[in-house]
Amino acid sequence: MRGPAVVDGAGVVRVSKPTMNEERLTMKRKLLSTLLAAAFGMAAGAAQAQISDGVIKIGVMNDMSGVYADIGGPGSVLAARMAVEDFGASAKGLKVEVVGADHQNKPDIGSTVARTWYDREQVDAIVDVPTSSVALAVNQITREKGKAFVVTGAATADLSGKACSPNTVHWLYDTWMLANGTGSAIVKTGGDSWYFLTADYAFGHALERDTEAVVLKNGGKVLGKVRHPFPATDFSSFLLQAQASKAKIIGLANAGGDTINSIKQAAEFGITRAGQNLAGLLLFLPDIHGLGLNTAQGLILTEAFYWDLNDQTRAWSKRFAERNGGKYPSSDHAGVYSGVLHYLKAVEALKSDDGTKVIEQMKKMPTDDPLFGKGSVRADGRKIHPAYLFEVKKPSESKGPYDYYKLRTTIPADQAFRPMADGGCPLVK
Repeated sequence: MRGPAVVDGAGVVRVSKPTMNEERLTMKRKLLSTLLAAAFGMAAGAAQAQISDGVIKIGVMNDMSGVYADIGGPGSVLAARMAVEDFGASAKGLKVEVVGADHQNKPDIGSTVARTWYDREQVDAIVDVPTSSVALAVNQITREKGKAFVVTGAATADLSGKACSPNTVHWLYDTWMLANGTGSAIVKTGGDSWYFLTADYAFGHALERDTEAVVLKNGGKVLGKVRHPFPATDFSSFLLQAQASKAKIIGLANAGGDTINSIKQAAEFGITRAGQNLAGLLLFLPDIHGLGLNTAQGLILTEAFYWDLNDQTRAWSKRFAERNGGKYPSSDHAGVYSGVLHYLKAVEALKSDDGTKVIEQMKKMPTDDPLFGKGSVRADGRKIHPAYLFEVKKPSESKGPYDYYKLRTTIPADQAFRPMADGGCPLVK
């Protein structure tokens, strides 16, 4: 630094030398400036570095072509992308990618996809994953890898019970909710003797178990049960066994194409005309659409979402249908949208996509979105919101395509899911 300029008696401009104090002050200023610049640079770099490889990558894994394709499938990928768009990731400077994969309802394929995504393709979170046996496998792998798992498609309540994980949130529905919604309502209205037709894998077993407990608790009885392969096409022998039991209610502890085929074939055998009733313990809007109201009318079911609940659900569902070939969303599609939105909010709050930390943040933050309203995520990973008991309309009651449900009752959020103390989750103290 030069000293102040002065003009001498001869009119020559001279620059005086800086004093010792001035030199020290200048050096201090330079050092402070350098340290501040370094600090800001390190903070910015650290914040960016916390988003691994600079990209938040979300993998939507489900059945893309089989019995659950209409429930999840490509529609779930669309729902995830809509969540990224509505979150405004680009405007917030976050790069988010959504990829999809077909697990074919096989745990070994689902496990391979999960490991490949986590180990080689930098996927940070997996969402959806119908088929409980696949979800349980992905649940364990996600925990091992320290990633994040938002389950919307799988039903087993064990995901927030004995198999709960600090890396998993069970978002949409579960077997306890279904059993205590549909099962309880049917028993209380006279359906007190049951025979179960059950898909022979983790989901079917859990749904049968939880519904049987509700039937017995409410004074009903179970006359028998039969388990069918998953997936299956011919249900004749199983339905004839159920018919021979004389049970008032045949409980269908299956889903998707299996449920549709069970109901259609039961109609062909005249089972309902003979006085027995079917209880579809897990039904979705696409199932009713596939069955048609002539076949499905009068069915009672429990869902966590329906497109025609309010103005917000109607507006979003219309946007979804416009991009989904006119097909309205299943509750699974809505769950994927809602779960991805909350996941991104947690990533933004943390400025990190560390899976374990993000799930912890998701539990700390209240949930709030246009499809499910306000809610929360419990310590056991169970996401809490209301559930709805619906009855399928008669053809004469429907105003058009997808106008299929009439609301019988709303189950409050604090009653819709199993009490946390009863689940046996090791995370709950």
